[in-house]
Amino acid sequence: MSQTAKYVLAIDQGTTSSRAMLFDADYQIKAVSQQEFEQHYPQSGWVEHDPEDIWQTTLSTCQQAMKKVGARAVDIAAIGITNQRETTVIWNRNSGNPIHRAIVWQDRRTSEICRELRDSGDEAMVSEKTGLLLDPYFSATKIAWILDHVPGARQAATRGELAFGTIDTFLLWRLSGGKVHATDATNASRTMLYDIYQHCWSDELLKLFDIPRSIMPEVKDSAADFGVTEKSIFAGNIPIAGIAGDQQAATIGQACFQPGMMKSTYGTGCFALLNTGDKGVASHNRLLTTIAYQLNGKTTYALEGSIFVAGAAVQWLRDGIGIIDHASQSGELAAQADEAQAIYLVPAFVGLGAPYWDADCRGAIFGLSRGTGRAEIALATLESVCYQTCDLLNAMRRDWGSSGDTVLRVDGGMAASDWTMQRLSDLVNADVDRPKVMETTALGAAWLAGMQTDFYGNSDDFAKSWGLERRFSPGMDEATRTRKLTGWQDAVRRTLSHKS
Repeated sequence: MSQTAKYVLAIDQGTTSSRAMLFDADYQIKAVSQQEFEQHYPQSGWVEHDPEDIWQTTLSTCQQAMKKVGARAVDIAAIGITNQRETTVIWNRNSGNPIHRAIVWQDRRTSEICRELRDSGDEAMVSEKTGLLLDPYFSATKIAWILDHVPGARQAATRGELAFGTIDTFLLWRLSGGKVHATDATNASRTMLYDIYQHCWSDELLKLFDIPRSIMPEVKDSAADFGVTEKSIFAGNIPIAGIAGDQQAATIGQACFQPGMMKSTYGTGCFALLNTGDKGVASHNRLLTTIAYQLNGKTTYALEGSIFVAGAAVQWLRDGIGIIDHASQSGELAAQADEAQAIYLVPAFVGLGAPYWDADCRGAIFGLSRGTGRAEIALATLESVCYQTCDLLNAMRRDWGSSGDTVLRVDGGMAASDWTMQRLSDLVNADVDRPKVMETTALGAAWLAGMQTDFYGNSDDFAKSWGLERRFSPGMDEATRTRKLTGWQDAVRRTLSHKS
């Protein structure tokens, strides 16, 4: 780390945009740059990104953020990377060029492969080693699909010419000038190829999915020496010292370092993580057991529930059916709705995640009448996110053995909506805490990198910096809550494909 360092640079590479943020020594945001990039939908249920778009927007936003405060390479203590998880890239080691578009975590093209493996009785072994369920969501079947569908790819992989990575690994490769092929334990734990208890790529899983070990990256702690940037990129070498998948980075950014602490992030999807400490808790409610973070060789585990559509449902209101012009209007519109109408939207646009894991069902709206208008649709859309969170929280309580006195720390775009957060508190029947610093994903990545390079203090010091902006407490009566939740469960039952 440079003695003149003033900032940590956090790269937050998301599903719809790339962002770069500079944090100072007091964890304050000093510069932000963000760029959206194109989404590709080749077929129904398929979602792809151009890895070059991801690289160029990442590079551009980093340079713009630095330019805003006049920062040079010597002013940056370290770089932390956080990323959309599971999204899969395979590239040629010699040229550095991807051999196919990135297959995004939302993509469902490998549903049939997963079903065949479940029917063959392989899910128990996969879950035992990885904590995951057999689902197209994870990287393994995406890797296999690319190797099977790009001409010559399998042969090239066997010859050691190809490299696989989730987005963090791809960015690290590019930033380091092709010198470092590595990932961290949190991203590795989302591939469905990593044994989270033996802390290694599983030969049994690699064989099951027919994936050569030669393409897999080295796995490191979340805070570690990941090399330095190629000098030409930022006119100087900057240490890369922290990597975590976006939801784990948000867990860190929310300072959920103690077992029993829980956070929920509302972005394109919604992801809730419950810290379970140094023991992985096997779920009996179709949640995931995953790695929350790994520091100094010590692994901390979490239970995770993944909702595929949260903020994306609000985008659908805006871009799909055009009933709002801006996402921020959704709460205002919902507040005007006739709540006597029991309208339910099940936003299964790409299937349903936890605790249902139904890749085949699709979205549905129930309870429509002639009196249903824009406001009622907006209400049902926002409530659908709250209902799904309630499903996750109840499943976590059953797995963890909680008495129900959970406090939920929230972040992400939808957390800015007072109406939505109040309704969330009402429906989950728990306090919902919104932090002063909402950019918890980038903050978590920044802390990892800064802690590794002694720019920041340890986890205890960081936890003391967490500040509460507002607490939402439940105010809905029990009869109303029960009626609403019962209606939601009925809507979900009607929507499920009954094939999973």
